[in-house]
Amino acid sequence: MSSQKEIAYIRSAQAIRDRCGILFDLACEDRLEHFRCDLTQLRPVADYVIEVMREDYPDLQIPFHSRWRHFEAGRSRLTQLDRELAELTPLAKAQAKFDLAIVSVLLDAGAGATWQYHEPGTNLVFRRSEGLAVASFQMFCQGTFSSHSDKLQADALGLQKLTEDILAAGFQLSHQNPLVGLPGRLNLLRRLGQTIVSHPQLFGNDHPRPGGLVNYLLTKASHGQLAAETVFSAVLEGLGDIWTGRLTIDGINLGDVWYHSALSDNKLVPFHKLSQWLTYSLLEPLQELGLEITGLDALTGLPEYRNGGLCLDLGLLQPKHPNLLQQAHKVDSEVIVEWRALTVILLDYIAATIREKLGMDAQELPLVKVLQGGTWSAGRKIAAQLRSDGVPPIQIDSDGTVF
Repeated sequence: MSSQKEIAYIRSAQAIRDRCGILFDLACEDRLEHFRCDLTQLRPVADYVIEVMREDYPDLQIPFHSRWRHFEAGRSRLTQLDRELAELTPLAKAQAKFDLAIVSVLLDAGAGATWQYHEPGTNLVFRRSEGLAVASFQMFCQGTFSSHSDKLQADALGLQKLTEDILAAGFQLSHQNPLVGLPGRLNLLRRLGQTIVSHPQLFGNDHPRPGGLVNYLLTKASHGQLAAETVFSAVLEGLGDIWTGRLTIDGINLGDVWYHSALSDNKLVPFHKLSQWLTYSLLEPLQELGLEITGLDALTGLPEYRNGGLCLDLGLLQPKHPNLLQQAHKVDSEVIVEWRALTVILLDYIAATIREKLGMDAQELPLVKVLQGGTWSAGRKIAAQLRSDGVPPIQIDSDGTVF
């Protein structure tokens, strides 16, 4: 396989399922170093997730798992956003929402157990993903990411001029309120500002901004339809250069791709978690433009600590060494690569089992809704039940750019 074809393959959703599937098969044969799978727990796990789904969505009318859900924590901020964008054309409104979603998702890696955000004017306090979402929403509305008189946008110059002090103030950081991985988050946003300038075909020439991707994706739509994988491919192509310290092929940054020794050939295991989370979060503004999104289940479940924690806490995954849960692991360790890979495949199994139990098909209940309904919430709930601080069962030494 040529290096160009290899890069294209590693950047595909199919490669995620293929490569994670190899590790999953080995786990089912008890041939992995760190984890084994116990599929006898699959139906009880599906029952638990369905219970959580019905608590939050009694009619099973579940929205997509995306950043937009977090913006609604505690109160409706999207109504406020729509009011502020009301004078814009539908296209300009979608561009602004892309700006917000892209920046917010890139700031969404794990916050740590102690950080919290006090929302000005509401007395509401948020932690973890919701806290990061609300903080980034408020920064966006204040013009933190804009170099323009129009505050409600992010643009190349505004992103490149960000400083650690600006971001720290926006996240209300202090010695008593530390946030994991602030330098990594800042670096991602600065590099986002640089990469959108270097990809004018995706983000525009005159005033490059993340929201310029809307125009590109509209050219890829056919008869009012757009494949989810087309959005994913554009995200990987356009944002690939923002990841630092990652594996490369011929100088091309692969992003969220890691080694595992159990695989033959190049031993690469791709996940592209933040890129898929971002893709899911860009679909709704595109739907608001009248596009029908097709092929939702081509993308995979998200291998992050809530979904992975669900599988561990309910026994679908079992650690093979007692000290595995007692120490922190770096994101490139084979412990974490195994955990994430097995989570990807188990999410497919969980989704299929839930559909069977509910008498629904993939069209009615795509994976992106199972995640929302769903496995992510169930992972958080079981973590809170088992551990008073609600932390995931595995400790992760995070740099703020993966989880």
